[in-house]
Amino acid sequence: MVGRMDIPAKIVELLEQRAPEGSICPSEVARALASNAAGWRHLMPQVRDAAATLAHQHCVRITQGDREVDPDEIYRGPIRLRRGRAYPR
Repeated sequence: MVGRMDIPAKIVELLEQRAPEGSICPSEVARALASNAAGWRHLMPQVRDAAATLAHQHCVRITQGDREVDPDEIYRGPIRLRRGRAYPR
């Protein structure tokens, strides 16, 4: 079982592995935390919630294409996570 604290830490860890202007897909976070290959899908709502929380704290930016989206409006369509102005590292 994945703890709520694991998800934000994994988001930051995966972003840290990318170039500063790079991005990650929320599914990468879920897949990295899933206990098996089929189990990542049930983690997606929690990953999106954690991403929204981090976006409200300006640690990450959430984008669709080239457009930054409101963290409260991320439950439709594909999104990407990028470092925000208060990124912790």
